Amino acid sequence: MAQGRCSGASPELRARAETPWPPVLGKEPYREGSAPRGVSPDSEPGIGRFAVTGRFQRGMALQDKFGRQITDLRISVTDRCNFRCVYCMPREVFDSAYRFLPHEAILSFEEIARLARVFVGLGVQKIRLTGGEPLLRRDLERLVAMLAEIPGLDLTLTTNGALLAAKAPALRDAGLRRVTVSLDSLDDEVFRRMNDVDFPVGRVLEGIEAALAAGLAP
Repeated sequence: MAQGRCSGASPELRARAETPWPPVLGKEPYREGSAPRGVSPDSEPGIGRFAVTGRFQRGMALQDKFGRQITDLRISVTDRCNFRCVYCMPREVFDSAYRFLPHEAILSFEEIARLARVFVGLGVQKIRLTGGEPLLRRDLERLVAMLAEIPGLDLTLTTNGALLAAKAPALRDAGLRRVTVSLDSLDDEVFRRMNDVDFPVGRVLEGIEAALAAGLAP
């Protein structure tokens, strides 16, 4: 099932479906010269340290359990976040002792881009980058540029907006055209309580204005 920007979101790909057969990504080692489970020799021959599991071939459309084509996919690029929202990553759980995923357990940009092409080949039309907070991923603009090269792909990003003012121009230059800002309240006191890091709502609004000025659409 697709993961949003919440505490359980792991930076792996998941097809937007709840059904036994659609491919998901498992950390199943790929051996050179052999097709991993669920990948035929005529389809993608393997993806770095990961394999696409399931039963499909190139050109097959992903479907949910009701037979509807799956066209949207979320990719979580990090499990880290700079907020501690009480409903998502409460400080009582995600404190200084919490162990986030190590760098080697997270898909590289090259792996994500290659997988994105696989899923576009299976009928995915829109990819949304999420986290955690995706703008915490170093050099995210490089990944955006790689994904923006995929023909016909609707690429967007969901962010809490804390870093958007600084990042918006570079994201636009890299090829991003749309961004969604998750904003819980326009009341500053309420917003500070909800993000639990005393972050002011005004700075998120500045990020939205910067995104608009850079030409990013909703």
